[in-house]
Amino acid sequence: MSDLTTIARPYAKAAFEFSVEKDAVDQWSEMLSFAAEVARNKDVISLLNKALAADQLAEVFVSICAEFDENGKNFLKVLAENGRLKALPEICEEFSILKKELDNQVDVSVVSASTLTETQLADISKKLEQRLDRKVKLNCSVDETLLSGVIIRAGDLIIDNSTRGRLNRLSDALMS
Repeated sequence: MSDLTTIARPYAKAAFEFSVEKDAVDQWSEMLSFAAEVARNKDVISLLNKALAADQLAEVFVSICAEFDENGKNFLKVLAENGRLKALPEICEEFSILKKELDNQVDVSVVSASTLTETQLADISKKLEQRLDRKVKLNCSVDETLLSGVIIRAGDLIIDNSTRGRLNRLSDALMS
């Protein structure tokens, strides 16, 4: 997986820079998302694992992605020529990261002991936007093993305000 990410990064960066230049970031994001789903299809995966010529693979992808503009089709052909069609999901992921940076947005994971109200979510979002100086997109989930509180993850930032986290901090303080 990390090998494909390393392979995908320059392709995603090139596609992103091209899309910014052409003012078509959203269009390219949609095209790459669709192409990534095609590459995840089990029939397409078996086709990619066969020893087909690059032009045949490109033809298959271009026919499936017929609604792409010429630049998108050319991108698929370049990926096929370089044997990189398998990396399309990772290219899409890397492109998405670059798009979020452009939009000044960060994904935040919020794990809580119970379902949070809209007011609580709005409060968390507002405070995180102030702290991170970015737009925040909350991805919420419930972990019933937590007694109470929340755990917030935004990239490298982790805010553990759960009961377990508080008890661990108290234990560390008492031990030192």
